[in-house]
Amino acid sequence: MNALQEQYKVLVKEKLADSGVNLLRERFDVDLGVDWSDEEFEQRIGDYHAILIRSATRLTAELIEKASNLKVIGRAGIGVDNVDVEAATKRGIIVANAPESTVISAAEHTVGLLLALSRHIPQAHAALAQGRWERSRFGGIELAGKTLGVLGFGRIGQQVARRALGLEMRVVACDPFVSKDRFRELGAEHAETPDELYAAADFVTLHLPASDETAGL
Repeated sequence: MNALQEQYKVLVKEKLADSGVNLLRERFDVDLGVDWSDEEFEQRIGDYHAILIRSATRLTAELIEKASNLKVIGRAGIGVDNVDVEAATKRGIIVANAPESTVISAAEHTVGLLLALSRHIPQAHAALAQGRWERSRFGGIELAGKTLGVLGFGRIGQQVARRALGLEMRVVACDPFVSKDRFRELGAEHAETPDELYAAADFVTLHLPASDETAGL
């Protein structure tokens, strides 16, 4: 098995933590292609058995066709919308992601944006930096008692709901792929349609995959 691993070549196409790259290097022959042009990537993709990407690299059917040795595509993140999964599957290439990798960070960032929006934090900071103290202008509103509409109730949407409930907000969520029992378990109200959610919400947050069905929302 070790001899086989030594023959495996892994391309890390996007910036990752050094600890992760070093872990790969303990077992495989690893190259970094962070600074490669599209042309160089296309020319060299056939040399590798595995490729690790994030969100900036698009692995199209055309690129995958040139990857004659490719066995694994690793997506260091949640979605795989930047990979032609169908083309990879036809070639017998495994496409793997890390669905839990940034869930908490994304949920916390959402709450940060929610607070910034309700309290005008960026605008107030900018005014203060310019020497203006405009307390009454940037007072904002309290989140307690307001309604947050969560459009897309997957891993991130559910974590956002937990945090919003902790802020004493009412949460209304919409997702046709999540059972109504799950809404009740988390203390969120279920909206049948996006329009129903919009009508109820003071704030709306979207946590949806990019697809033909969600385009324009």
